[in-house]
Amino acid sequence: MRSHRLTRRVAAYAGGAAIVAMVGLTAACGGSSEKAPETSTTTTTAPSSSSSAPSVTPTEKSINPTGGNLFTPPVKAPPAPTAIPGDN
Repeated sequence: MRSHRLTRRVAAYAGGAAIVAMVGLTAACGGSSEKAPETSTTTTTAPSSSSSAPSVTPTEKSINPTGGNLFTPPVKAPPAPTAIPGDN
């Protein structure tokens, strides 16, 4: 009887110590840290022979608020099979 109480008490202390250790590690590792310096990259392009931008052609499908969803294909499913009445 005494060994069961001692085992439970040791387990409770070990669990409590584990919780305190996890909270301590979380607080220690989750502290404020300095923000990494931001680096900026610059890109250079070679001058092109034409100064105008290439023309953009519209796509076939566009989003129209009243036109429905034009991006989905039409459904072409076979009809449901029918059974003879009374036959399950």
